[in-house]
Amino acid sequence: MNRNCYRYTVSNPVAATFDLLGDRLTLTILRYAFTQRACRFNQWLDYTGAPPAVLTARLAALVEAGVLARVPRAGTVDRHEYRLTELGLATWEILVCVWAWQREWTAEGARLPEFVHGACGHRGPPMLMCHACGRGVTTHDTAVELAEDVLWQLTSGRRRSSRGAAGARADVRFDEIMQAIGDRWSAAVTGLALAGVRRFGEFREVLRMSPTTLTERLNRLCEAGMLWRPEDAGGREYRLTPRGRGLFGVFAFLLAWADLAYPEGPESGIRIRHLDCGETLLPALRCRGCDARLGRTAVRFEPLPGVDTKD
Repeated sequence: MNRNCYRYTVSNPVAATFDLLGDRLTLTILRYAFTQRACRFNQWLDYTGAPPAVLTARLAALVEAGVLARVPRAGTVDRHEYRLTELGLATWEILVCVWAWQREWTAEGARLPEFVHGACGHRGPPMLMCHACGRGVTTHDTAVELAEDVLWQLTSGRRRSSRGAAGARADVRFDEIMQAIGDRWSAAVTGLALAGVRRFGEFREVLRMSPTTLTERLNRLCEAGMLWRPEDAGGREYRLTPRGRGLFGVFAFLLAWADLAYPEGPESGIRIRHLDCGETLLPALRCRGCDARLGRTAVRFEPLPGVDTKD
């Protein structure tokens, strides 16, 4: 099967990416594929505690999308395992940014494995950088460009619910970050907030959402600590908290992965421009200890002493 066969059926690459990767169990499957080298159904079943039928569906979706390849298990005739493809390996930067956000902004983050740069030994989260110019990047250094009607395309249509993994162990479900990326509406609202949109009317004009739906999503993000409402704005303005701004790397790498996953699909219509160099942002990770650009094989996750590796 072509590893990118899934791309030909999508109407919007970014929507397809959030549908696929904006799911707590999917992120958990990928997490253990990287950190524990999980490749067998029973391994993920043990690590996640997910219902077998739900786990089967998620693995099938990842195979269809070209993220995993289902291959015969060595020495067997009728048993298979799942291996990360080139496209699957390219999700590692998304997972690192999710890890970094959880490490800083969630209670369970203190128990997550440590991120280590092998060359210099630095331990801790990396910095987001622009591949074109090598400079560090934050939300303040960028501008988001949106094609006409792109957000309507992003939010239209039905998608699989991220709540499908409700039976999984509570410590591995990525519940808190799902408030921001767990459905198309929430992802669109969070993305617009990262792009600088603040007022209720602006959100509604761009997204064409009903006032009720928009209010519900904005209130949910406020309750999750991603947004806050300044009193001097009459309750109609929503600003990112530091916790919300911390999601910038996750969104930047999700957009970059969408371009990689669906190169022959339609244009996504969403671009992040790095203001310092004027180029479309191609995000990369840089070590805070030695400033080297980080590749997947140059880093590792080390479990903390006394912490179960399943946590």
